[in-house]
Amino acid sequence: MSNELSIERVLDAPVAALWRAYTHHLNEWFCPPPWRAEVVEMDLRPGGRSAITMYGPDGEVMPNDGIYLEVVPERRIVFTDALTTDWQPHGPFMVGGFEFEPDGERTRYRAWARHWTEEAKAQHEAMGFEAGWGIVAGQWEAVAQRIAADG
Repeated sequence: MSNELSIERVLDAPVAALWRAYTHHLNEWFCPPPWRAEVVEMDLRPGGRSAITMYGPDGEVMPNDGIYLEVVPERRIVFTDALTTDWQPHGPFMVGGFEFEPDGERTRYRAWARHWTEEAKAQHEAMGFEAGWGIVAGQWEAVAQRIAADG
């Protein structure tokens, strides 16, 4: 995909723990520090609302509102900010996804963001996509490791 940015990792955590970290602990790993995230709504089904607000260290507030397009538990989550839950167009930036493939007690993980335009892709890249989403993957892995250890 010409307007896609992606990262791939092998995370040292089982898929089930990564899924639980997404569904129950997203606010703990979703943003690179010093930013933090707050889940407003997570209706994890196709057409369900995905609303997460990110807060920056200098008072920045970045709402991320959209919908889930595809949800396959422990395998794939696809979301977009192009629509709201009542199917209203909503200034699209991207369609994004997380994909998980079990590899024993580890997980092959892929995160991607597909943009409508080369300019939007370049903007996301300049915002630090690779570094930011990489940090987030590491934070997500750490939360999942804790969940797995707690049983």
